[in-house]
Amino acid sequence: MSLPRLRLAPRLMIVAMAAIISIPVAMPVLASLKPGTVAPLFTADASLAGQPFTFSLTEALKKGPVVLYFYPAAFSSGCNVEAHKFAEATEQFKALGAQVIGVSKDDLDTLHKFSVSECGGKFAVAADPKLTVAKSYDATLMLWPGHSDRTSYVIAPDGKILYAYSALSPDDHVKNTLQALKSWHDAQAVR
Repeated sequence: MSLPRLRLAPRLMIVAMAAIISIPVAMPVLASLKPGTVAPLFTADASLAGQPFTFSLTEALKKGPVVLYFYPAAFSSGCNVEAHKFAEATEQFKALGAQVIGVSKDDLDTLHKFSVSECGGKFAVAADPKLTVAKSYDATLMLWPGHSDRTSYVIAPDGKILYAYSALSPDDHVKNTLQALKSWHDAQAVR
């Protein structure tokens, strides 16, 4: 009787492991606010080029669209790559009238350093140590509690979400948000 159980156990383990491995791939798709949703307003302590300030989404939207991106942790490999990509594209975002703000669970002292070294002083990063902002945007990692998911939003000046993208890989966040912003910008020019 114990022999059949031994034969079933490895099969069950394989099925269970396959299910667990597939969860991170599927979860980000489900964990973001949809386009057309009104973006939750927030203020947060932030850093730009190592200098502290208070970021207000309300005030930022008065100047144009905002690219809001959440990342798990400053100075981690994927977050460094993503910050470099956003820094390299800063002029493209500015040409479209947009500003970029990154948000993570990190404290302000850490973000002062990150905003200089990884962001190149080109865009702001905000502290969300209790994940209050991340939770309001459905941008938390269920499998890594206490951290933001890697989720990017483009928010129109009217406060509505134009685009949302979640993927743990940092590779396409800049490209995708720029494309969404360009599409919105072109549509505004036609009006």
